[in-house]
Amino acid sequence: MSNTSIDHDNYTSDDIQVLEGLEAVRKRPGMYIGTTSERGLHHLVWEIVDNGIDEALAGYATKVSVSVDQDDVVTVEDNGRGMPTEIHPKTGISTVETIFTVLHAGGKFGGGAYKVSGGLHGVGASVVNALSKWLEVTIYKNGKEYFVRFSNGGHVEQPLKEVGPCDPDKTGSKVRFKADGEIFKEGTVYNYTTLYERLRQIAFLNKGISIEFHWLKEDGHQSHNFLYEGGIKEYVAFLNETQTPIIEDILYCDGQDEETNIAVEVALQYNSSYSEQVYAFCNNILTPDGGMHLDGFRQTLARVINQYAKDNNFLKKDDANLSQDDLKEGLTAIISVKHPDPQYEGQTKGKLGNAEVKIVVNKIFGDYMKRYLLENPAVAKIILEKAKTAAEARVAAQKARETTRRKSSLELGNMPGKLRDCANRNPEFCEIYIVEGNSAGGSATQGRNADYQAILPLRGKILNVEKARTHRIFDNAEIRSMITAFGCGIGDDVDVTKLRYHKIVIMTDADVDGAHICTLMLTFLYRFFRPVIEGGYVYIAMPPLYKLFKGQKTLRYCYSDEELELAKRDFGEEKYDIQRYKGLGEMDPSQLWETTLDPEHRTLKRVSIEDAMDADQVFSMLMGDEVEPRKEFIVENAHFVKNLDI
Repeated sequence: MSNTSIDHDNYTSDDIQVLEGLEAVRKRPGMYIGTTSERGLHHLVWEIVDNGIDEALAGYATKVSVSVDQDDVVTVEDNGRGMPTEIHPKTGISTVETIFTVLHAGGKFGGGAYKVSGGLHGVGASVVNALSKWLEVTIYKNGKEYFVRFSNGGHVEQPLKEVGPCDPDKTGSKVRFKADGEIFKEGTVYNYTTLYERLRQIAFLNKGISIEFHWLKEDGHQSHNFLYEGGIKEYVAFLNETQTPIIEDILYCDGQDEETNIAVEVALQYNSSYSEQVYAFCNNILTPDGGMHLDGFRQTLARVINQYAKDNNFLKKDDANLSQDDLKEGLTAIISVKHPDPQYEGQTKGKLGNAEVKIVVNKIFGDYMKRYLLENPAVAKIILEKAKTAAEARVAAQKARETTRRKSSLELGNMPGKLRDCANRNPEFCEIYIVEGNSAGGSATQGRNADYQAILPLRGKILNVEKARTHRIFDNAEIRSMITAFGCGIGDDVDVTKLRYHKIVIMTDADVDGAHICTLMLTFLYRFFRPVIEGGYVYIAMPPLYKLFKGQKTLRYCYSDEELELAKRDFGEEKYDIQRYKGLGEMDPSQLWETTLDPEHRTLKRVSIEDAMDADQVFSMLMGDEVEPRKEFIVENAHFVKNLDI
């Protein structure tokens, strides 16, 4: 204990800590990049890539290259103009040093360098520098090569200097950096898939810009060049690879409002599925909570199609309009806007708030859609018939939903007959196990702790919701049981505060059938209980695959082939038997408790949605109608299968 006395009542200027330069970023990195987890680590890459893209959007670059080497050093290079090297009039140091050491110093604050930009609006480069162990910048311009190096959180180690001549035709900037392990304590190792998918997405959103990706690690060098001359039209085609389009055309329009400088691009296509894939971007950044650009798109689509339907007697004068929900079914669309001064709402900045965007989308997309429907009546008819069928299904689903909602609001005595509920009524401590089959359900019921563990056995495979209309889904007995047991509503009505269990655990056999049932369950939860997954309430149980035993004595449970091999080595020459569990029903209640139910010893995998777009595609591919993408997936991933039990 210190003997220094603290005067809590005397609050003076001495109590105010002033953080100089980039110290504030290192002190509170989460304020600048959101998190210091793996997501924050990758955010460093996006910030530097965004600078290259901004240069390309301004018309000065055609290519951005990203490399990751064996030591997780990232290199980002563009062929733009090259960062300014002259002395900055306000800071008295070179402009490139200013960009990388002064917060809010950049070409994105009305100086005319960029009309639109992504990233952190002028703090990106300096934030990356602050959170790096070291960072180097090489600039090529005017036939000269310049170099500057920073280290220890953004301090200038070698001031900018001219290091020699370069090819007179070579221009651009190259940034190399190593993330600081003192900041990113979870690790500074980059994820290949995360980088690959985001760089591909950036290329889709910026037609004609080449994005190179070089993975230079020992686990396998890979290089990719993403270049999409069709831009978001090709993006829609890519998203629909796992679907069956019902119209051949991918509808596309773009335009820019001269008064506001807001640019709008929209691409869409309808397919035969019952779900939608609609994603809205502002300045290349996904806005997962939508906003004015998405609202403008949905309202305009409904307005124009309803007007066309009335004008062409598809809907009679007194008929109800098709709703926005009716027009969602089977819709794949990308809405991309470029805005000189985007304003975001919400805690996660995931919603675009600029009201003027809706007006611009309404005008540009509305004019195009009107013209397209008039010029393509056959396509218009297909879209209208799809929407009308969806409207009829919506009415049927509404009736089924009302029935389900009434059942969900009933008291405990009217819970599903198969549910073996727990005694505790505090959801925070309650768990529900969704168990495959009555046999396993019986063992689980006997083996559980009835105070806080509920068991709901399912009969066989549940309905594949990827291939079913909503009213059929509500008619399914197994699905109704889960909806009623969860107690939090379904679809747009989900209220996680009413969820009766804060752990929903999927428990299936460790075989092909079990994996299929687990996938069906995850598809159902993803489509209809997504907030529950996003809240971290969904888990997958990991029952053991093997039991090593001698007589009546259990020596060890093994949860993977790797664990089994380790156990064999540990026991050496000792004589023992091995049992391969083909199903949960083979375990007696005490074994099931000991291995899969007991919080002290069980292993649960929490289900998360890191990237909703990828999840959408995977579920569509695995559970949808198109066979070919599924076959390709199996062929590509078959070599990962170590134990196939049929």
